[in-house]
Amino acid sequence: MEADYKVKLEVFEGPLDLLLYLIKQDEINIYDISLERITRQYLEYLQAFKELNIELAGEFIVMAANLIYLKSRSLLPIDQQPPEEDAEEDDPRWDLIRQLIEYKKFKEAAADLHLRELEQERIFAREGGASSLLQGPLRLEEVGIFQLINAFQTVIKRIEARQDVQEIFAERFSVSEKIDIILQRVANNARLRFSDLFGAAVSRVEVVVTFLALLELIRLKQVRALQKNMFEEIEIAAAA
Repeated sequence: MEADYKVKLEVFEGPLDLLLYLIKQDEINIYDISLERITRQYLEYLQAFKELNIELAGEFIVMAANLIYLKSRSLLPIDQQPPEEDAEEDDPRWDLIRQLIEYKKFKEAAADLHLRELEQERIFAREGGASSLLQGPLRLEEVGIFQLINAFQTVIKRIEARQDVQEIFAERFSVSEKIDIILQRVANNARLRFSDLFGAAVSRVEVVVTFLALLELIRLKQVRALQKNMFEEIEIAAAA
């Protein structure tokens, strides 16, 4: 594995995006979040970022520290919790919940404005002043880094559960070699299921290097990661 290989993503979502993704993944209401569960899941993602050598903004670490603090507060009896300035509630989750709700509103508003902008771009005026909306075929939704990390974690757990998998001493895998292999497999408009991408992997190291190659191809806009619905398997396809 290339030890000095770093993943640099041009568009990287922030810690509140990750928390909203975790809440959506668990299919729970924001008001019902469990500090213990969401903190554990958040730290698992940070560990995956570290293992993949993905550069993290400082705000991710700050949020991790805040979650650990809130979790520790929630474990204390109310009469033993440290005083908070301007705190109106005893539940330590409320400040985080308010942040998430406010951020979710802005995020949804921005997404709505972006959708309207795309619709306007597809409107062309006809002679006589009439206009029509050109309808294209429905596209699969392109997935973000958090969905990819979630799928990566699933593959890692599957590899580690296999009894026949052993780390081979001095094994060598390079990101560039895996990039060539992925490009070959998605050539001629072929689509590749995410799990099939790692079907021949025999070690954890090979899975990590293959995933790094996939992230690099996505960054270079040579492939796309697509998903019909949130819980369906991700597909890899060559970029149009």
